[in-house]
Amino acid sequence: MLGHAALAMWWDMAPAQRPEFEHWHTHEHYPERLGIPGFLRASRWRDATGGEGIFQLYELDTHAVLSSDAYLARLNAPTPWSTRMMPHHRNMVRSQCTVLVSHGGVTARHALTVRLSPAEARGEALLQGLAPLLEALPHRPGVGGAHLLKHSPPQIAATAEQKIRGNDSYADWVLVITGYEFAALEELAGGELGAAALEALGASAGALHGRYQLAYAAVPADIA
Repeated sequence: MLGHAALAMWWDMAPAQRPEFEHWHTHEHYPERLGIPGFLRASRWRDATGGEGIFQLYELDTHAVLSSDAYLARLNAPTPWSTRMMPHHRNMVRSQCTVLVSHGGVTARHALTVRLSPAEARGEALLQGLAPLLEALPHRPGVGGAHLLKHSPPQIAATAEQKIRGNDSYADWVLVITGYEFAALEELAGGELGAAALEALGASAGALHGRYQLAYAAVPADIA
């Protein structure tokens, strides 16, 4: 993963709104975000099961980018097109993260995301249990990368974009596993990264698994 921080987001987008959303997101929003110092790569993913879900990942140089003047200026002055699109981001989950573990690549055909939290006083145990597995995963057939993020919100006021959307929720810890074979990620979702296995390592009950396919990715040089 590029950099030491990330912004991971999930939301639902109605099918009727998706064409305009993807046009705006690709041709206005990505150039805007990737023009901010410290934004290193952006990738947008569609629900692989045919649902309305979107997964968005921004890879950042440092966590300080999330409270930088340049980023806050964008969040507090959305364009007219952004202002029109923001209310269509339903059920927004927005995690402002530090990167705990990162092995292998990020962009691939498929991604498995797992939103989870450590059980009380089990955070270190969960990290120690996941670390060797995540290090080994990129070497398996069908898998390309394994990454663990932790939500760490910057101390900033609610922004104009947040106020348009309403209250955002967040995921505490985030697993992002990428690969070129959907079946390999499905096997992980039902096995070593399934709910029971994660709870045995120290996670709370209720981990949420999502399956996605890459729709678009860019780095600053792509949109310069």
